Amino acid sequence: MRRNALVLLCTLALASLAATVARAHSTPQIRAEQAHAKAVLAQINSIGRSLETVVQEYDGAQLQLRRVKNSLRTNEYKLHVARGNLRAAQHRLMSRIYSLYVNGEPSTIDVIAGATSISQLIDRAESARVLSNQDAELGQQALNFERTVQHREQQLQALKRERAATVLHLAAQKREIDAALARQKQLLASIHTTIQQLQQQEAARERQLQAEAEARLRQELAAKRAAARAAAAQARNATAPAAPPAAPPSPSSTGIVPSPVPAPVGNPGVGHPQAASIALRYLGVPYVYGGSSPSGFDCSGLVMYVYAQLGISLPHYTVAQWSATQHISMSQAQPGDLVFFDGLGHVGIYIGGGQFVHAPHTGTVVQISPLSGYWASALVGVGRVP
Repeated sequence: MRRNALVLLCTLALASLAATVARAHSTPQIRAEQAHAKAVLAQINSIGRSLETVVQEYDGAQLQLRRVKNSLRTNEYKLHVARGNLRAAQHRLMSRIYSLYVNGEPSTIDVIAGATSISQLIDRAESARVLSNQDAELGQQALNFERTVQHREQQLQALKRERAATVLHLAAQKREIDAALARQKQLLASIHTTIQQLQQQEAARERQLQAEAEARLRQELAAKRAAARAAAAQARNATAPAAPPAAPPSPSSTGIVPSPVPAPVGNPGVGHPQAASIALRYLGVPYVYGGSSPSGFDCSGLVMYVYAQLGISLPHYTVAQWSATQHISMSQAQPGDLVFFDGLGHVGIYIGGGQFVHAPHTGTVVQISPLSGYWASALVGVGRVP
């Protein structure tokens, strides 16, 4: 029963850890705390097994102590009977001794004088002798029985002290293990609290990064639309019939230098910035090997799913996705472009501001990461989906 309760506690603790992991993505600090929690759980299981062993030994020692006490009670009853028999034998012997003291030992003449025949003479002599022998034997038996019971009493008392000491030792050992188990459970609860706090902080950071990324994407898209409208208007103005030019005033007469005509802006709609906005919807989705749906993504599955919503079919394979894109430099990267890492072993979606969205590995979730540190060193290149 105790072991089942301990297993249930550990199962619930592990389930709590798994549920917590799903709520916010892992960081090195969170993973370290989770590893610590796993180690503490292993210690709790080990302590629980030790406690179960001691509890069984403790229960067995108590059972043996109860048996010894029962044997002592039985022996004490036998001792009581033996002492009663000894008192009866002693009383009979004392009566016999008193009779001999008062009347004296019957002489041969007394025995002969009272007999009326040879057979009666023999019977009287034998009766006197047998009676004397029976008195002596009865007393000796009573004395021997008392000595035997007293010896058994001493043995049982020694065994009782031994069993009681064993029970006390095991009870102390049980208390120590209980205390150690309680400390480990308290430590595990503290670790869980730390993990929860760290993941709440990480979730808040993710929400802030998401809000900043979405705001930045909205600004960039608005700027691109405005630039596209301006370019379209300029193109329309360039194709409209020109009015007869008026003779410009002489600079010397007005003192004003005419401003140059703006150069046309190139097409700003290259790439798929909408992919960056779509990718942000799936922050927090757990990593699943081979996953390509909102129930779970791997890195290339996330890219494939996001671009499928734009009507663009990409393969579920990082190397094939690299082959399907136009390779550009990092300085040319725009939101929606794909960033490849680790010898084309990993891919994410660039969202601008030096950040990208990706599904890193088992035990994590879809998250925003900066293109710095490890990711900067592991970067292979940038691909733009045509």
